[in-house]
Amino acid sequence: MNPAFLLLPDFLLILLGFLLVRYSALNKDVWTAAEKLVYYLLFPSLLFHSINKTNFDWAGTSDMLIVAIIAFVSAMALGFASKWLFKPSDLSFSSGVQTSFRFNSYIAFAAAGRLAGEEGVAMMALISGCLVPVANAIAVWTLAKNSETHIFKEIIKNPLIIATVLGLTTNLLGLTMPEYIAMSLQRLGSASIALGLLSVGAGLMWVKSKKDGALITYWTVVKLIACPAIALTVGRYFELPPAQLTNVVLFAALPTATSAYVLVNRMKGDGALVAVCISVMTLLAAVTLPFWLSMI
Repeated sequence: MNPAFLLLPDFLLILLGFLLVRYSALNKDVWTAAEKLVYYLLFPSLLFHSINKTNFDWAGTSDMLIVAIIAFVSAMALGFASKWLFKPSDLSFSSGVQTSFRFNSYIAFAAAGRLAGEEGVAMMALISGCLVPVANAIAVWTLAKNSETHIFKEIIKNPLIIATVLGLTTNLLGLTMPEYIAMSLQRLGSASIALGLLSVGAGLMWVKSKKDGALITYWTVVKLIACPAIALTVGRYFELPPAQLTNVVLFAALPTATSAYVLVNRMKGDGALVAVCISVMTLLAAVTLPFWLSMI
């Protein structure tokens, strides 16, 4: 099936969230609370459960992981280069640079499952398990440098980092959850996908200002064009199997994380700038993501 149609249900949920916040009694306050619920409870449950129960084939997926890391580091390097290319204010740079390399895990797991079933979810859990802590730690570090926040304290309090580290640790130690706890975590995690996608749509903002327009455009090109192009090129060089190549290109082509907005607001950054970045990338990804998947 055409990737555009495979991903259509996910983008329809984003559209529904966009419409609900504007044309129903479910106003912005409701979705702000929903986003926090997903960020602090539901999505950490999904991350922990997925990573804890996945039987990682480290040898068989090592090349895929290397390709994902190369794409991620390349996007991060290009994102940080904007500091010298555009000379933005410290507040704009520290708030928005994370959008060039962070990825929307809600869309990632929904799309991976739709494209490759349980195998796709397991491979995405492997990539997320390794790179979510890194992406969050770098975002927190960049923001904390320009605030009064203690970097280490913010990193160890981040719910996504905590869930990922606990999931990897218990997985490596061979510890599994009792069935009744595992089922509860699975249901919490399942709720995070739909509610997370709805929250993405509810958080979309119209672009009302041209402030930092060149900067936003640059970060968008890095995230939606350069990053997946690198993943596809390097993945073909490594001769990844089709399922792994699809998964790593999907990962690289994802729009930026909506949780970036929650993090920036909590750390007193430029929330409006990040909200515009998220909106632009999410809307454009409806076109660019299926395009990159069709290139495989």
